Amino acid sequence: MGADMAVKKCVLVVLDGLGDRSHACFGHRTPLEAADTPNLDRLAALGCNGLYHAGHLGQALPSENAHFAMFGYEACEFPGRGPLEALGAGIAVAPDEVAALAHFSSVAERDGGLYLFRDKPGAVTEAEALELFRAVAAFASRGVRFTLVRDKGLFGILVLSGEPGHRGSVGPDFTDTNPMVDGLPIPEVLPLCGADPASGNAARALKDYLRHAYQTLSGHPINTDRAARGLCPVNAVVTQRPGRPGAPEPFLARHGLRALSVASGVIYHGLCAYLGMDVEKCTDSGDPGGDLAKRLAFARDALDRYDFIHVHTKAPDEAAHTKSPEKKRRVIEALDAGLGQVMGAFLDDPGVILAVTADHSTPSAGPMIHCGEPVPLVVCGPGVRRDAVTRFDEVAAAGGALGHPRGPELMRVLQNAMDRAKLAGIRETPDHREFWPAPCAPFRLD
Repeated sequence: MGADMAVKKCVLVVLDGLGDRSHACFGHRTPLEAADTPNLDRLAALGCNGLYHAGHLGQALPSENAHFAMFGYEACEFPGRGPLEALGAGIAVAPDEVAALAHFSSVAERDGGLYLFRDKPGAVTEAEALELFRAVAAFASRGVRFTLVRDKGLFGILVLSGEPGHRGSVGPDFTDTNPMVDGLPIPEVLPLCGADPASGNAARALKDYLRHAYQTLSGHPINTDRAARGLCPVNAVVTQRPGRPGAPEPFLARHGLRALSVASGVIYHGLCAYLGMDVEKCTDSGDPGGDLAKRLAFARDALDRYDFIHVHTKAPDEAAHTKSPEKKRRVIEALDAGLGQVMGAFLDDPGVILAVTADHSTPSAGPMIHCGEPVPLVVCGPGVRRDAVTRFDEVAAAGGALGHPRGPELMRVLQNAMDRAKLAGIRETPDHREFWPAPCAPFRLD
């Protein structure tokens, strides 16, 4: 590519769970609307704004599904959270195995079934957690071998493998057993509608394992001791979001961009590694603004090696899960200050597109975990239209010139801003590519 066709770089800042609902305590505004965000507002005034949703309006998405779409991949390509989190945690899962999220919880018997008493039992020491994992680490039933591998705390990955001589005994299409809300019944393990026989067998075997775990843990000395101290038992394993690893088209091949993710959290490490992106693993210090500033500074210094850098913070989502709109507002203001420390370097660079958005909305009040409202998106950089929006929030963004992009369209928007959008109808490669110029086989004279 000639000097006059140099690739622009893109830095995509994702403020996880930033979107919210209106709250009476803020005069029926969202925490983002109520927050003092001079730096985000400056970006809104300098760029092109819109309302983005990674799926369908009203659809409440988890971060992993939302990010998968944001990176330009279709829902049908998603492998399930289980194998992605396993990859991020360094837990090996073979292509013919199934991985599910698993953690210990407290359940109670009622009417012949089990109910979730405490999703996250407290007062468990590191030694006790290790002993609980050892107690139910291995099991086999119906040709399926179960291996429970710890990640941290009471959380881990349950790997389902076919035992020797039982090929085809494991499939990923079965229901979750974690209702996530205290007081709700533990769902029965059932194959999904239309699932293959291997998933039906896996569902029946998983029920055997979960029954084994409940019986083993109920009589465990740790729970005898907890009962004596008036603590709830840690007597069950619950599972959710099973999946099987696939072989996705790498990010570089799909978009023609060398990509890096700068984030904390094993799910982002695993998802990005799954797509062939490089990963810079970060830790959270308790200072969300300072953490974001450090990640942006790292991204700035990495622009000579990468074309696309994903910078992520989980802080707004975590604040919202405390169900405190005021706490979320304070976190947003801290992130705005952190953004302000570094964003000038990107805005001053004529070769950089800076985009800021969120993966989904997380309500900081009410019963929902995530909600389906769209989130603000701003794109800034050379050549990008400047609209009349001067506030970065969920309502002001609706009047922006970007409109309402959806799902994988985000990568199209960013590729276009980077002067990489392919003219429809061009056939320079046998396999279809959405970016230009795509690497093609040179014409030869021999």
